Amino acid sequence: MKNISRIQSKIITIDQFGKLVDKSKKIVFTNGCFDIIHLGHIEYLAAASDLGDIFVIGVNTDESVSRIKGENRPIQDEKSRTITLAAFEFVDYIILFNENTPLSLISEITPDILIKGSDYNISDIVGSEVVIKNGGEVKTIDFVDGYSTSLVIEKIKSTYN
Repeated sequence: MKNISRIQSKIITIDQFGKLVDKSKKIVFTNGCFDIIHLGHIEYLAAASDLGDIFVIGVNTDESVSRIKGENRPIQDEKSRTITLAAFEFVDYIILFNENTPLSLISEITPDILIKGSDYNISDIVGSEVVIKNGGEVKTIDFVDGYSTSLVIEKIKSTYN
């Protein structure tokens, strides 16, 4: 059970974050639902992690995902989603948030680098103003073509209908 304990120890609260993290290190932050992990997620998250010393992922709670994506989502519960993400060696911390956006989480963490997918304009990324005001950077990372949670769900539905 040593490995699962190590994985679970990466899932923290914002209060724990302030006590655990050395703020002199370069903190990279991204967020999302991460409902069904696929190759696109892995490449995106690995690339984001490469940009700093400490990689933090904000993950929407089940309640938040349902509000944003609809009543049939999430497919996997928040425990499954956070444990899966925390199992990646390049992920340092996972923090759940219940709001529709991670603005308050970003404001508390004040990451050095805020990352989202390239489908966002930097000026439209939630928290970009906070990060830039505090001297940080906001960057986007290209998606891997042909990989998305929606495509995975559609493939499953078409296969089993």
